[in-house]
Amino acid sequence: MTMIDARCVVIGGGTGSFSVLSGIKNRVSDITALVSMADDGGSTGLLRDELGVLPPGDVRQCLVALSDAPDEVRDLFNFRFEEGSLAGHSFGNLFLSAVEKMTSDFGEAVRMAGDVLHIQGTVVPITLNNVRLGARWHDGTVVRGQDRMNLTHFISEKGRPDLFLEPTANINPLAATAIRKADVIVIAPGDIYTSLGPLLIVDGVAEAFATTKAKVVYVCNLMAKPGHTSSFTVADHAAEIERFAGGQPIIDHVLYNTADPDPILFERYAREGEVPVPVDSDELAAAHYTVDGVPLIAQKAVAPHEADMLAARRTFIRHDPSRLGAALAKLF
Repeated sequence: MTMIDARCVVIGGGTGSFSVLSGIKNRVSDITALVSMADDGGSTGLLRDELGVLPPGDVRQCLVALSDAPDEVRDLFNFRFEEGSLAGHSFGNLFLSAVEKMTSDFGEAVRMAGDVLHIQGTVVPITLNNVRLGARWHDGTVVRGQDRMNLTHFISEKGRPDLFLEPTANINPLAATAIRKADVIVIAPGDIYTSLGPLLIVDGVAEAFATTKAKVVYVCNLMAKPGHTSSFTVADHAAEIERFAGGQPIIDHVLYNTADPDPILFERYAREGEVPVPVDSDELAAAHYTVDGVPLIAQKAVAPHEADMLAARRTFIRHDPSRLGAALAKLF
């Protein structure tokens, strides 16, 4: 496999960024993962509330995705305790939180974990401010907290919400530099309102996008999220990305899936209102970005871990990292 000499920035949350990073880490020479700091559910939420640390969960997933360490070290960072007072917590989350408490520096915790995992690239929190996510509708309704938003069904009559962070978050200077100097920026698949939006609304992100010369690629979600994006098409997803990024046309290319999911999994999720994101050919043809439909679904379903606190709420129809990496490599 030929290594592409390019500076690639991947923007996203945990699972989506994990798929992208796993797919490109052996294809691109210089990778920086920019990670959301708004997570407050599961193990991450408990550690934030009990220890006052920054959210480690999405950072851990990106570190493991970029790791060149032996499998047992990668497995160690993903290991989740199944009983006792640590039930549901992953070792990697505890490691990052312990180093942050020891050094009072989350950036140092990420660096140290990266050294242990021998990562091929860099993982950078989008902000170092300790923030909470909120959503506000035009009728005055407000929901605070990423985990609460995940459980909230947005009422269509209210329209699409505006997002905010409390307190106001400033972009990490390392993240701003990475965006400005990138050759390619990949916006990973992820929940629009609870994963990607919180990254894009950080103060300074829109300005960084306005000054970069990078090609921006958005990898669209495989499945609609019930209660959040139930009626969203591929173009709708892209439009919301750009709305949160300052309302500017930042996307140059959109990748979307053309393969059908596993019939058994599809039936399970369809009963819960989770269906593949529809492709709106006419809208996409008129868009300012180019599009590419590719079979991207992993053939083997992802099984939840017994100790995963969010297992009941997660989709296990996932992108195939190898297919995704090959599709992205053609755009560099």
